[in-house]
Amino acid sequence: MKQREQLDKTVRQQRDQLLQDVELAAQVQRMFLPIHRPAIPGLEIAGMMQPARGVSGDYYDYIPIDEHTVQIVIADVAGKGVPAALLMAATAAAVQLEAREKRDMLEVVNRLNSGLHSLSDSNRYVTLLLADIDARGHSLRYINCGHNPALLFQAKTHDVVPLNSSCFPIGMFDSDACAINSANLTAGDILVLYTNGVTEAENSLGEEFGMERLSTLIRHGHTLSADGLMNHILESVTDFSRDVGFADDATILVVRFTFDSM
Repeated sequence: MKQREQLDKTVRQQRDQLLQDVELAAQVQRMFLPIHRPAIPGLEIAGMMQPARGVSGDYYDYIPIDEHTVQIVIADVAGKGVPAALLMAATAAAVQLEAREKRDMLEVVNRLNSGLHSLSDSNRYVTLLLADIDARGHSLRYINCGHNPALLFQAKTHDVVPLNSSCFPIGMFDSDACAINSANLTAGDILVLYTNGVTEAENSLGEEFGMERLSTLIRHGHTLSADGLMNHILESVTDFSRDVGFADDATILVVRFTFDSM
């Protein structure tokens, strides 16, 4: 009996220590997420991340480049739990370091790819979308490295256009040929970035939320603020999967272009 009690005590202690370690990892991880939003005239920016577990393999950031340009990034590490969170932290640190050096996006992606490939095997990689938004030039330049297509709502036509991947995920291969894509922006346009925890959320019937539902939400909610649309998306996906819950980390980043208010 005493041996059983001692075993139970040891298991509880190990469980409590593991929970403390996970909470510490989560605290470190939150340090890499943005605290303040960039105040750039003509842009509304909102972002959030909801881990499926105590720690997450998702990452997002918005990094001011100058008074009219911001670089935004969203990334998703293959896998879940602490290993994914550690690789995410390395990715976040590298992205922020590269942004401070103000390198060209292609150079940033190449350097990230070389660094992460040397740290992990081919089963550990990062999907990433990196974009520069110029509020003065009303332009968007982006590289999508195997990430979910960003969705661009175009106010003039009410079309929702996917910004598809142009190269492999970061770290999957030792070298990668990427291309910078671009889009012109007008007042009322909205850019939505997200991770697959959003579109792959399932309901009790096993149906995924999917890009079509997300595109419809954006189209119907285009008059909302960036915060309002972000929250509307999260609430809709949460309601859709209420009987199942989120199986993966969910991250949403919304940029609303309000150039006419400049």
